Amino acid sequence: MTNLILLGPPGAGKGTQAKRLETKYGLVQLSTGDMLRAAVAAGTETGKQAKEIMERGDLVPDNIIIAMIAERIDQPDVSSGFILDGFPRTTAQAQALDGLLKFKGRKLDHVIELKVDDEALVERVSGRFSCAKCGASYHDSFNRPKKENVCDVCGATEFKRRADDNAETVRQRLSAYHAQTAPLLPYYEAQGILRSLDGMAEIDSITDSMEKVLG
Repeated sequence: MTNLILLGPPGAGKGTQAKRLETKYGLVQLSTGDMLRAAVAAGTETGKQAKEIMERGDLVPDNIIIAMIAERIDQPDVSSGFILDGFPRTTAQAQALDGLLKFKGRKLDHVIELKVDDEALVERVSGRFSCAKCGASYHDSFNRPKKENVCDVCGATEFKRRADDNAETVRQRLSAYHAQTAPLLPYYEAQGILRSLDGMAEIDSITDSMEKVLG
């Protein structure tokens, strides 16, 4: 069993790497956002509490998030281990997670940080766009369609961009990420389980580095 946390700002490629690790090691990626939506849809006790809070427009408190993770990691598909993405974001959450895992007889094996160059990441994220029909991904600088304004995959001519994929918003998200995550690094470093990798490297190179960490 391998349990790990992926740390990295929006656009660092955590989702891509998590999918590769899921496939190779039989791990399950646990996104707190996905878990919240699933718990609400399933009508679990935790989901009902979370729904009331979200409908008021409030942030879901740590104890409910932890209860939700506790429910999820008991399910059979998580028997080989998990990848946490988006949680913890604070030292208090990290301590609560440690307490939960100890209670369950589990532990964190690795915390992998994808380090990025902020301005390079702004360019990477703010240049993204996709085919409105088939969802194929493109980029203003790195991956334009072979024929201007025509999707390579399906031939459609309509493209779209995420509203929050603009330089100003990306910089705000990066600033918030650094402010939240900075205290987590020494916390996990003190436990001897933190590894920092170059998040600006080629995708395959990052995967190789992660596999070396996992062994």
